[in-house]
Amino acid sequence: IRIIVSYNLYSDMINLTLPGDWCYQAQVNCNSTCKGPDIWYKVHKDCNSHRQSPINIVTKSSRPDTRLTPLVFTGYQKAFRAVLRNDGHSVKVTLPHGSSVSGGNLQGIYNAVQFHFHWGEKGGPGSEHTLDGEQYPMELHIVHMRNDFSSLDEAIKDPSGVAVLGFFYEVESKSPNRKYDAFIHALKAMENDTTTNSEISLHNLILSEANMTQYFRYDGSLTTPTCSEAVIWTVFEHPIPLGRDQLLAFSSLKYSDGMPMVKTFRPVQPRRGRPVYRSCSSSSVAVGSLAPLLVSVSAALGLSQLN
Repeated sequence: IRIIVSYNLYSDMINLTLPGDWCYQAQVNCNSTCKGPDIWYKVHKDCNSHRQSPINIVTKSSRPDTRLTPLVFTGYQKAFRAVLRNDGHSVKVTLPHGSSVSGGNLQGIYNAVQFHFHWGEKGGPGSEHTLDGEQYPMELHIVHMRNDFSSLDEAIKDPSGVAVLGFFYEVESKSPNRKYDAFIHALKAMENDTTTNSEISLHNLILSEANMTQYFRYDGSLTTPTCSEAVIWTVFEHPIPLGRDQLLAFSSLKYSDGMPMVKTFRPVQPRRGRPVYRSCSSSSVAVGSLAPLLVSVSAALGLSQLN
């Protein structure tokens, strides 16, 4: 399987504005003309709406919900040809057809569209969501759209048109995460716009079945402009381990202005009374079309401390 690495500054399927329109706070300086997170509403009005993401998750304030039944992952174990792209804001991979998630009180089947990452600087705070005020070094977002839509442009107009799975990362001091070797190798090659051969699957990037026992659920938005409030968020409590050198590879990328690509996260947003739920049953997560792998799902999705 071939992983193709490319550098592209055009908008992608989830960032519906041009890279020059908005930027992260790390890029804002006296010479910059881009708009930082505090004025993203000037890029798109929805960025100043009332159901924005990310939020701070307060576990003790979450509500147990028996409707949060097992998540069903289909096609996640299938290896595919991946195109890694630096769009000037993050590294993103557009996914082929065939992977989806359902169950867990999702209203239908959601097809995987792309995944991308948010990270800090030199292993420092970088996740978008925070857990009881703690900001992890990095966060993975796997973006899905409901299967009755043919494009994300359509899906983001529906309050439940998009489902995003969020995974935290933690630095593993003992050893690198070997499941990430191929991806990190390709990531490092992006500096020279090179191509490398390997295999990649969503199953290898996410948590093991045993650690997908706790997740959080709330209604929110995209975390970049257009900030559309069309997202059902599922955030897993257990972090994915990653070696320090593996994590640092993300910071070797460059923003579209040539500066080091660091602190690629939006600050947490006010919860504004939104309920946040946790799974509470000791049920299983079925993984795909292979003999279903069963995993229990239960835990807490807290409320933002910003009200």
